[in-house]
Amino acid sequence: MNERIRNKLALLPDQPGCYLYKDKYGTIIYVGKAKILKNRVRSYFTGSHDTKTERLVSEIDDLEYIVTESNIEALLLEINLIKKNDPKYNIMLKDDKTYPFIKITNEDYPRLLITRKVLKDKALYFGPYPDVGAANETKRLLDRLFPLRKCKVLPKEVCLYYHMGQCLAPCVFNVPKETYKDMVKEIKKFLNGGHTAIQDQLKIKMDTAAEQMEFEKAAEYRDQINAIETIMTRQKMTNADLMDRDVFGYAVDKGWMCVQVFFVRQGKLIERDVSIFPFYNDAEDDFLTYIGQFYQENQHFVPKEVLIPDDIDMPSVEALLKTKVLQPQRGEKKKLVKLAAKNAGVALNEKFDLIVRKQERTLGAVDRLGSALNIPSPTRIEAFDNSNIMGTDPVSAMVVFIDGKPAKNEYRKYKIKTVKGPDDYATMREVIYRRYSRVLKEDLPFPDLILIDGGKGQVDAARDVLDNQLGLDIPIAGLAKNDKHKTSELLFGPNLEVVPLERNSQEFFLLQRIQDEVHRFAITFHRQLRSKNSFSSKLDQIDGLGPKRKKLLLKEFKSVKNITAASIEELQAIGLPKGVAENVFAELHKTEESEKEQN
Repeated sequence: MNERIRNKLALLPDQPGCYLYKDKYGTIIYVGKAKILKNRVRSYFTGSHDTKTERLVSEIDDLEYIVTESNIEALLLEINLIKKNDPKYNIMLKDDKTYPFIKITNEDYPRLLITRKVLKDKALYFGPYPDVGAANETKRLLDRLFPLRKCKVLPKEVCLYYHMGQCLAPCVFNVPKETYKDMVKEIKKFLNGGHTAIQDQLKIKMDTAAEQMEFEKAAEYRDQINAIETIMTRQKMTNADLMDRDVFGYAVDKGWMCVQVFFVRQGKLIERDVSIFPFYNDAEDDFLTYIGQFYQENQHFVPKEVLIPDDIDMPSVEALLKTKVLQPQRGEKKKLVKLAAKNAGVALNEKFDLIVRKQERTLGAVDRLGSALNIPSPTRIEAFDNSNIMGTDPVSAMVVFIDGKPAKNEYRKYKIKTVKGPDDYATMREVIYRRYSRVLKEDLPFPDLILIDGGKGQVDAARDVLDNQLGLDIPIAGLAKNDKHKTSELLFGPNLEVVPLERNSQEFFLLQRIQDEVHRFAITFHRQLRSKNSFSSKLDQIDGLGPKRKKLLLKEFKSVKNITAASIEELQAIGLPKGVAENVFAELHKTEESEKEQN
């Protein structure tokens, strides 16, 4: 704990509010709320904690706080601050999954659609469905039963749907609007559980068709009855009141929380949502944060009723949700909440070993790598590798690993601009200077460790740029390979000594993954550039062939080989003037002959 934090802890008020923890770069890494700021914030810096909390505290370099009038205000502020700052240690609902609905449009001649957005457009929405397959299957059945309009814009003549009996063709025929109102009414009845009445009607029609020896029509009615039966029996009834509701339950163990949400629609349990994450406050407080984020900005459909466990503060949930919230004490609803909590406990137990293994491969490996190098845990690692063939088309690449996992949106490619010939050290100097001068200029996050794919020469070149040109003190290490091109040694320190790492340790496997990834990224970029330059070089020297005509050739023939095989007439056929086509043919065939002579 530094002096700045110690002074701020002494001045914390005994009021509700939010607190923000920052790392050494001033980045907000955690946002929390407290009924009494003084007690909550001080608790992080006193006593013993589990590993993940210790990790959080080790990165705190500064803190801020905002006082609120009440605990509920603090909860709402916390959710907004998390959304704005995206702190890496907070609960973040990365799953943007939305569920499909069946929609009946609010038009003179309504349509039946599948959508994932519920809008205030006076349309009718039914769902959500467990997946788009179930929604599409239900829609296909309804299209066969009720011939609503299919076209977005009314055509001038009947379409295929009319001939299939799935549209009444209001584009051509004068269909009363009452007919559509009646169909919409029947669809509503069907989707709200009235499918048995429709099945009975279809059975009567099937029997009538069979008696009149219209067996094809009877078979179609039979298929429709079976389809209704199949779709509607897939979903288990959980309540007879046909209410849309979400049921929340949670379980905690070893500093982790699992929240399960049961989605009940029209009285049927159609799907569940499972989230497992670490928590740092009281379980009840982090559950409130979770439920606030769950419905934020229409991420999930808000039903008419939400059921929550009885140990959660009801006024806080009611402040978050504009819907009916219940804490059932008995009966079927209580059983649903207990079932959700039971499932959360089972999921937590089943997945805990997997989570621990993943932590071991990533965060655990990062922590032990920091210990082996005697530096703070390198949560952000940037690795570099060069690639060229005899000095031609030299490139370099950088990959970024955060918390032991690749952050591919931060990878970077570099075309070498100042180096002539196969000079790996000069290449490394250029790339390191370009990367970290930009980091300084644009105030980007600094890495905790730089890894160079290479030995002493490459590392010394990179270190010289950092120390003497940019004035940066960033730990830098080299990754040496053996004669099989596999990660062999980690070189670190003023004299680049070999760091003793067990070959079967997770930290060594992490280094292997980083070195393999940066090498793959660099090689892929080099091949792309070489292929592009190879194509361009053969065509650049042809008179009359500008960028547009080269693009036209590539689009039509796909490769130089195919262009070479084309006749002058075929080249003219795609739009090249005769003279240019003759130049292309002559130049490529001349190049082909010279290559044969060299071989």
